[in-house]
Amino acid sequence: MNQFEELFQKYNCDLKDEQVQQEVQRILADKFAENNTPEVYKTCLSLIDLTSLNGTDTDEQIEAMTAKVNDFQKNYPGLPNVGAICVYPSMVHVVKNNLQPKIGIASVAAGFPASQTFIEVKVAETSMAVMEGASEIDVVISIGKFLSGRYDEVREELQEIKAACRGSHLKVILESGALQSASNIKKASVLSMSAGADFIKTSTGKIPVAATPEATYIMCTAIRDWHEKTGDKIGYKPAGGIVTTEDAVKHYTIVKEILGEEWLNNKLFRIGASRLANNLLTDITGKEVKYF
Repeated sequence: MNQFEELFQKYNCDLKDEQVQQEVQRILADKFAENNTPEVYKTCLSLIDLTSLNGTDTDEQIEAMTAKVNDFQKNYPGLPNVGAICVYPSMVHVVKNNLQPKIGIASVAAGFPASQTFIEVKVAETSMAVMEGASEIDVVISIGKFLSGRYDEVREELQEIKAACRGSHLKVILESGALQSASNIKKASVLSMSAGADFIKTSTGKIPVAATPEATYIMCTAIRDWHEKTGDKIGYKPAGGIVTTEDAVKHYTIVKEILGEEWLNNKLFRIGASRLANNLLTDITGKEVKYF
């Protein structure tokens, strides 16, 4: 038995998709209603990584988004601000030069979204994003290598990228919709945490299947198991396709049930989204909001 077989066996990665689906249905049937409240909507607002990852992004558009974050609590007193702003590496300096609240500056890096480039490029881009002011780095695992069973290469790449982050947090994106099975999602979760991930994240939002309640269940189970065995608290970030308040509350409910109250803050739980904030604000205020 090699080291990775031992690792995956230790963390019980032999999951069945049908059992995961049944557990998710049970949790949501039992617990969704009690979490579907304005107070939870407010918490979800504070968890958002407000995201703009478009090929058409301009300095002016990112400045305008940052200004909205700067002015948010003046316009919505009593409500929490978002957790971070997430942009491409070339836009980090724009956020850094304009952002006033003490929230995270997240940058995708390392060949996002496909991760199909040289490790030297991945490390250099990560280092440059940190140098520009990113306090959080979101990177995608080498999905093809993972699916080919080249686990040592995947982990070594992540370890090199983690070193390049220096003091910034590393959020590792599994692209769960491309991993084909519950077992693979848990294996990728454990592999990423063993490489030093501070957060594990579902998706890039760039392929059809993004964050699902099932992926949240699997990844949170992996985080729980990791915490029980190591004592380390790893963060969780569902991203991609989380648009409505209902979507957010479903993921919140699963995180709460699997990981508990300790994870229900933006130090350990983020939601990657671009449209969710306005929908949460609409449901909190009771009138249509198009602020962001």
